[in-house]
Amino acid sequence: MEYAKLGRTDVTVSRCCLGTMTWGSQNSEAEAHAQMDYALGRGVTFWDTAEMYASPPNPETQGRTEEYIGSWFQKTGKRQEVVLASKVAGQGAAFGGLSWMRKDGATTRQTKAQIDEAVEGSLRRLKTDYLDLYQLHWPDRRVRVFGGQTFKDYDQDFESFGDILEALDAHVKKGSIRHVGVSNEFPWGVMRFLAESEKQGLPRIASIQNAYHLANRTFEYGLAEIAMREQVGLLAYSPLAQGQLTGKYLDGATPAGSRKALYNRMQRYEGPGSQEAFHAYVALAQANGIDPAQLALKFCDGRPFVTATIIGATSMDQLKTNIDAFDLAWTDDLEDAVNAIHARHPNPCP
Repeated sequence: MEYAKLGRTDVTVSRCCLGTMTWGSQNSEAEAHAQMDYALGRGVTFWDTAEMYASPPNPETQGRTEEYIGSWFQKTGKRQEVVLASKVAGQGAAFGGLSWMRKDGATTRQTKAQIDEAVEGSLRRLKTDYLDLYQLHWPDRRVRVFGGQTFKDYDQDFESFGDILEALDAHVKKGSIRHVGVSNEFPWGVMRFLAESEKQGLPRIASIQNAYHLANRTFEYGLAEIAMREQVGLLAYSPLAQGQLTGKYLDGATPAGSRKALYNRMQRYEGPGSQEAFHAYVALAQANGIDPAQLALKFCDGRPFVTATIIGATSMDQLKTNIDAFDLAWTDDLEDAVNAIHARHPNPCP
């Protein structure tokens, strides 16, 4: 396992990050514990969760993922061996507000009061007194978070960048948060946070957790330069395009127990041109004797602007395959081949 610095901080993270969002929906507590045991044994020391998980979001499972991690910490006493990240929800344009997440029934926002409530809730469920990285799950302002290739100008009703950082800073000063990051963010938002941080001496954004995979390289258009020049690296989520890049959904297949079969929420990965792109990437992997999932994961790991790639698995076999991907060598021939496919099928799944 290789490791990297988290932004400009003194924190070192594994380049493979353990994603957790299926724990509590598709995975039991025992299965989650087994995944944590195995991943840590393989050197995966960076784990990502959120107050909203398990996914998909609903009142019955909200917070359950963090509870499973907390019970593992309590059982093993290994909290100090893990770099732990969690997230606070935003305005919720993509999810209809998630008002059931707040005690007062308010629409989720990144106000000081809601950040306080969210941090305290996560710490309680995780059975820890600090988070190494605390992220804004999506912007407090309304943006086209998931999908879409065109710009839409929403009403600009949002908590100011400075106010959000001040709310987070209170927890940094208390010691309950070490560093802060953003997720599902855009270039303007990242630069505004960096500017406010520099101007006011507030916590500096250390990372950007956005979707990034072979069928969605939009991060490269604007955010990649920021990630490299400002040392705010990408934590790439959905590197397998929610399983599409494994090939298991090709030609309309719907495997029993898969997220598509269970939740039918994969429209983001089913737009025009998507099947042609997935076929091409799976065929490339097979022609080179590589597992398609491992090709997709190693592609992300090989980008200079990526700090860590977030994997997710519902079975131990999937978890082992995913972690093994980080041991592969990425060659110039593979680079040329994926870029040729990308030129023919650019970003069908933004």
